[in-house]
Amino acid sequence: MLTFSLTSEHIIAFAAAFVLALIAGPILLPFLRRLKFGQTVRDDGPQTHLKKMGTPTIGGLIFIIPLTLTSIYFYQSYPQIVPVLMSTLGFAAVGFIDDFIKVVKKRKDGLFASQKTFFQLIVCVSFAFYVMRYTEAGSSIVIPFTNIIIQPWIYFIFIVLFMYFFTNAVNLTDGLDGLCAGVTLVVAIFFTIVSLTNGEWGYIKVFSAAIAGGCLGFLAFNIHPAKVFMGDTGSLALGGALTSIAVMMRMPLILFLVGGIYLIEAISVILQVASFKLTGKRIFKMAPIHHHFELKGWKETKVVAVFIIATVLLAIASLIVIGSDLF
Repeated sequence: MLTFSLTSEHIIAFAAAFVLALIAGPILLPFLRRLKFGQTVRDDGPQTHLKKMGTPTIGGLIFIIPLTLTSIYFYQSYPQIVPVLMSTLGFAAVGFIDDFIKVVKKRKDGLFASQKTFFQLIVCVSFAFYVMRYTEAGSSIVIPFTNIIIQPWIYFIFIVLFMYFFTNAVNLTDGLDGLCAGVTLVVAIFFTIVSLTNGEWGYIKVFSAAIAGGCLGFLAFNIHPAKVFMGDTGSLALGGALTSIAVMMRMPLILFLVGGIYLIEAISVILQVASFKLTGKRIFKMAPIHHHFELKGWKETKVVAVFIIATVLLAIASLIVIGSDLF
């Protein structure tokens, strides 16, 4: 059964990141506006999104900076936090380059797909190498209902593909005001709760709590109608953070359940593209799937609320699975 080791550290990490995000917002927003870091809106997107054109982007810095500062504060107590933070910042850097090209160079697609994939894989491979070479997390993986032992080289490949897929899945979820931050807030709280069950996961406890606090602070500026968007800078950073946490806890498979919304968003895009290329027909009115519901007549706020509630239910289900002594 789950047993919890309660300390104040995760509360401090959550509160610090939350407050710092609230402080960072009013400082960064005018700066982003002066630099004309305005969001571009896809031409074939919902017409209601056209009014968002010009809203400042790269707002992920609002929670990335607090997350970094909080991690540095806890470094002496938990030096293991460094590789997780570096993975997060590595993905954030890729996202920043992509955003910079979009808004400054005026190339709406940002990095070419091959370039973006190359840089992301560098981060994935680097983190996978660290995990396999320097941590015990690389020697095993929790697979419910089985006692399968995975060969190290197979697990190495799995880590790379897992991080690449889910980081981009989180990126695809960032399409509505408050959606990505709201869903990630719930997922981060889930990992914080789970990390309290193992004294060796102290660094996960404070890091995931800081993610949750940063996302909550960011929502103060990103809730509908959004004053700022996180951009790829923020969404890739969140994806990198969550996947790094899951790998270090030896629980990457649980992200397929608790992060079910990310999974559905990514699958909807894959199915849409595959269907159109093979048959010339679309399965959804628009992908990712949150736009499908918008075009079905749902208000943006309703889609966000339903997806967040669904994530809460998935988090509860995930806790039940973990609490069943399978792990």
